[in-house]
Amino acid sequence: QVQLVESGGGLVQPGGSLRLSCAASGSIHSIYTLGWYRQAPGKQRDLVARTTSGPGTVYADSVKGRFTISRDNAKNTVYLQMNSLKPKDTAVYYCYADGITLTTRAILGAHWGQGTQVTVSS
Repeated sequence: QVQLVESGGGLVQPGGSLRLSCAASGSIHSIYTLGWYRQAPGKQRDLVARTTSGPGTVYADSVKGRFTISRDNAKNTVYLQMNSLKPKDTAVYYCYADGITLTTRAILGAHWGQGTQVTVSS
C-alpha cells in the first residue's frame, strides 16, 4: 500500500555534501514520523535523524551540526542534507516512516525504504 523510495546516495570526498530524498507513495493522507537510519557493514542500524508532524526533531550526536532533516508534507517527502561528510558516515541510509494515515483513515505502522549507499572516501 505504501512504498518509500530513496535517492541521492553516491560517492563523495571527505568534507563534501550530499542530499538524500525519500518519497512515500500510496493513498496517503499524512505521515507523523519521517526519518533516516543508517547501517555500516557489520554494525546495527542506527538512527541518524527523525522529525514528526509536531515540533520534535532528533539527531544522532555524531551528525549534529552537519546534517539537517526536512520534510515536504505536500509531497510526502523527507530530505537529509549532509554536509562536512566524514569517512565514518559511510553506510547504507534507510528512509523510515511511521504513523501513516491513509485516505481511508487506516493507520499503518513502520515502513522502510530499500536503502541508498553513501560512501565517503578520497
